[in-house]
Amino acid sequence: MAFQSFIIIFKSRNHLLVNILSIIIFSFLFISHSIAQEKLKVNYKHLTYLPKNYNTATAKYPLVIYLHGGTQKGNDLEKLKVYGLPYLVDKGKDFDFVMVAPQCPDGKYWSTENWFDSLYNEVTANYRIDKSRIYVTGISMGGYGTYIAALDHPEKIAAIVPLCGGVNDSDTTRICTLKDIPILTYHGTADKEISIHETERIADFLNKCEGNIIFHRIAGEGHGIQYLYETESWIYEWLLMQRKTTNVEKL
Repeated sequence: MAFQSFIIIFKSRNHLLVNILSIIIFSFLFISHSIAQEKLKVNYKHLTYLPKNYNTATAKYPLVIYLHGGTQKGNDLEKLKVYGLPYLVDKGKDFDFVMVAPQCPDGKYWSTENWFDSLYNEVTANYRIDKSRIYVTGISMGGYGTYIAALDHPEKIAAIVPLCGGVNDSDTTRICTLKDIPILTYHGTADKEISIHETERIADFLNKCEGNIIFHRIAGEGHGIQYLYETESWIYEWLLMQRKTTNVEKL
């Protein structure tokens, strides 16, 4: 009888723990949604790339949103073609996904305004996009922006690949919002512009809340790791394997 009582108490405590964890996760998602809605909604100019067989096919395609670094801010989309995904597609590289690259205006950061909703709505309305495969990647300031986009819109984003990024101190309390979003990230150990500590603390938070992060420390490398977009094909292979399991078609 005492053993049965123990089992009942144990099950009750487990049920209570599950409920508490569910409430915590829901609270993170609600806070993220609220923060995104509080920001000014804006439309940023952007480059759009379609796969070469897009017009002859009927299938839906994954969407990769690429976020540039600080030196590409402004009002000239040609500046985005210096490196990264815009550079590669401009040189004729073909990808099996739709790519959009917004441009952050001067005097702003990716975290300043809500540019994501308008971009998401425009692209998913005008192109055949698989909403279960929405990805964000970026480098430097764009690495920060990648984390922020996922923090503000975790219900829409299937996976992220931030390069030498981080989060603002004020956002560290929200990091566990990312626990169910697969993350592949790279950071140079000798980066003097954005310390590898920025990525390390994100990984520490996510490991504590059982998140899903693959963290590559690039020994002796500094801030200029944009070459990974050209040499590390695993980035795209890994991204395209990730998929939202929840119903996202109504989002």
